[in-house]
Amino acid sequence: MIVTLDAVVPVALLIVLGWWLRRRDGPGGGALWAPLERITYAVLSPALFVSSIARADLGLVDPLPMLGALAGSTLAATGVLLALRRVLGLDGPAFTSVVQGGIRLNTYVGVIVAAGLYGTDGVALFALASAVLVPLVNVVCVTVLVRHGRGGGGLRTLPRQLAGNPLILGCAAGLALNLSGLPLPAALVGTADLLGDAALACGMLCVGAALSWRRTPGTGRALAVSSAVKLVALPLLAAGLCRLWGLDGAAATAVVLIQGLPTAASAYVLARRMGGDAPLMSTITAGQTVLALLTLPLALQVV
Repeated sequence: MIVTLDAVVPVALLIVLGWWLRRRDGPGGGALWAPLERITYAVLSPALFVSSIARADLGLVDPLPMLGALAGSTLAATGVLLALRRVLGLDGPAFTSVVQGGIRLNTYVGVIVAAGLYGTDGVALFALASAVLVPLVNVVCVTVLVRHGRGGGGLRTLPRQLAGNPLILGCAAGLALNLSGLPLPAALVGTADLLGDAALACGMLCVGAALSWRRTPGTGRALAVSSAVKLVALPLLAAGLCRLWGLDGAAATAVVLIQGLPTAASAYVLARRMGGDAPLMSTITAGQTVLALLTLPLALQVV
């Protein structure tokens, strides 16, 4: 429980700080936030994916069972959410926020919890799980936003949207560097790490800045459904698939951990840039961050 608190509380405090800073601007203020969102989306978040995926040890464990558990649970959760769209009664942009809230993950929280549980081995396994899951999640979320977001252009534009999305390009670059086996220059690694750290901080500040306590129709329903999927159903399903694929020990813990994490700040930034419901995404991100204080320790008990 203490490990989880150490990981989640700083994220929650950054959200509160962003909310406070935005309110200090007063009516008509806030010129800082739009440029900050753009640089987080186009530069900082891709650098985070490059730096984390490029150095993941893909040979640490057999990747196929991990791939099966992570991809199987993620695609199953996405399928359930797609099936529930009409039942939820949400418009397209709001629905994209539910999907992002249902499958995205906060890697910052995961790294701290993994380190607290298993030390450097835990971090390495979490990095491997991230290398498997993050590209898939980004492809799914971009696809849903193209289909249901404002001005997405429909599925006919999907190849162009996938090929030009900075988050997907960051994942692809990280995988390419990893698989190439080429040594990474220390200066470039250090630069990517600094940019990645900035992505976490800036993303959470932007989430807080966009947070509003004014509820709109469907907000509570969207938060409840996305949180139930992300914080409860996904880790339980992942644990079941780990048993099915014969994955156990620290590797299984990494899989359940990554699927039980609250959604990431990149979900808000992506919603803002691709026509999703950004205010709802901010509410879901903040709400899940708080709920994870309770659900994440419980999720880790099912391994």
